[in-house]
Amino acid sequence: MSTTSTLDDAGASNSPDVTGRLEGASKLRIFSLLAIIVLFSEIAPIQYTMVAAALQKIAPAFPQAGANITWAMIVFGLIGASASPLIGKMSDVWGKKRMFVLCGVLFAVGCLISATTSSWPIFLVGRCLQSFAIATVVVAYGLIRDLMPRKYVTIGLGVTSTGFGFSAAVAPLLAGWLVDNYSWRAMFWFLFAFTMVLLPLVLVLVPESKLRVREPIDVVGAALISIGAALILIYVDKGHDWGWARPTTLAWLVGGLLLLMAFVVVELRATTPIIDMKMLLHPRMSLVILSALLASCIIGVQGYAIAYMVQTPDEGVIKQGVIQGTLAKVAEMTGQQMPPELVQVTLDPGYTYGDGFGLLDFAVKISLMQGVLSMIMGIVAGVVARKLGARLPLLFAVAIFAVVGVAQAVGPHSWQLFAVTNAVFGLALGCYYAAAPNLIVEAVPQEQQGISVGMLGVVQSMGVAIGVAIVTAFVNANPLQASVSVAGQPPQTTVIPQVFADRGYELGFWFGVVTAVVALIIAILMRHGRTPTTGGTAY
Repeated sequence: MSTTSTLDDAGASNSPDVTGRLEGASKLRIFSLLAIIVLFSEIAPIQYTMVAAALQKIAPAFPQAGANITWAMIVFGLIGASASPLIGKMSDVWGKKRMFVLCGVLFAVGCLISATTSSWPIFLVGRCLQSFAIATVVVAYGLIRDLMPRKYVTIGLGVTSTGFGFSAAVAPLLAGWLVDNYSWRAMFWFLFAFTMVLLPLVLVLVPESKLRVREPIDVVGAALISIGAALILIYVDKGHDWGWARPTTLAWLVGGLLLLMAFVVVELRATTPIIDMKMLLHPRMSLVILSALLASCIIGVQGYAIAYMVQTPDEGVIKQGVIQGTLAKVAEMTGQQMPPELVQVTLDPGYTYGDGFGLLDFAVKISLMQGVLSMIMGIVAGVVARKLGARLPLLFAVAIFAVVGVAQAVGPHSWQLFAVTNAVFGLALGCYYAAAPNLIVEAVPQEQQGISVGMLGVVQSMGVAIGVAIVTAFVNANPLQASVSVAGQPPQTTVIPQVFADRGYELGFWFGVVTAVVALIIAILMRHGRTPTTGGTAY
């Protein structure tokens, strides 16, 4: 048999020779392969952990971005979501290892750009290139499915989903140390070096899957879904500033919806669609995909809001900054120094969060435990899925998502509460990221598993981007204002940049609660995933 096979080959789907499955290989060979694949695919969650936590520190370098600093996260999710099914299809056609390496190279180039530029648009270009790292997870699922022995596929998918803990446990600490001791740019230099060390290992030690699908690539479909989703997210993010109902603003929403409708039409008629709409609409797929989209929204809200809130200075520091700024202006205008007590500052409406954490403080006190628990529960959930089915860990995950969201919306906005709730959230994260890919793999035949997992990557990244965009819109609609009175004169009002009222974040948490509750209802109704997982042979 030739080294490259098609799906038409007799007995293709289950023969080790077709995919290059390492049946009979030593455990050292098998788990060494898994380790390299997982570490390389962790570049996406590593950068997400680092950049999401560091946004508050990155913002001052790009003052022209203002509240739009969150687009550093949104474009990553948006472009990554759009590219994932395309890369997934390319990996089926041209080779999974080849596309695995290409995504890593693009990520490294993007890190170089973001590390060296002082231009906000060029920084976003770097983030767009880095977004191809999201597709490494999709390709990793395919490599594990094709290369790992059947009995290890379920656990391998669970480990790939949650990682070995580098992104969970080490990345927050490393990001904190780099940013607090050097600058946020040091994060991108590290990510570049990390990728360049792993690339040779992938090239030398990871074999290529022999499974191939002979069909053209649907570039039009990828363009329609990416541009359409981008227009809608821009409307959500900027609607408050531009006026939600203004015709020029609504044009972004209408244009995005029309492009997404065109995407559905094109995909239904295409002979080789980037997303098989008929398969997507099947209950075994559609319920998993929809629950993943909704559950990922609260992950986006959490990733941005908590880190930003605890790193924001408290009210006293903000007031003192306003006073010092006012005194400097008075001195510049009059040439005289004014006593600070003559400047009265009132914050409207005020806020109750803000601990002034450095990034390392945030990593140690809040994100570290979440990451460690997520890693552990990912492994546990993989075992549970193999014995009892993958639906059970999904139910647990989305239920905890909702409970945590309620606690953060109504409870005191202290770092202590965030530390506890984020640790509990980590338990749910591990279960969610282990359950979702196993549910997908169990839902479709092997020849459709690559593109199906690609769809999962699309909706997860899109859900995160939607969550970030929604909470950004809420906080932008609830700015913090300072009323400043100098020497008894009528007060003047000014907006405090990069600081927002409690209500904006609380609305973001409630949005996450709603999406998690709907995801929970879907998971309860789901008939799929109630039997032990098989590693992809159930269909």
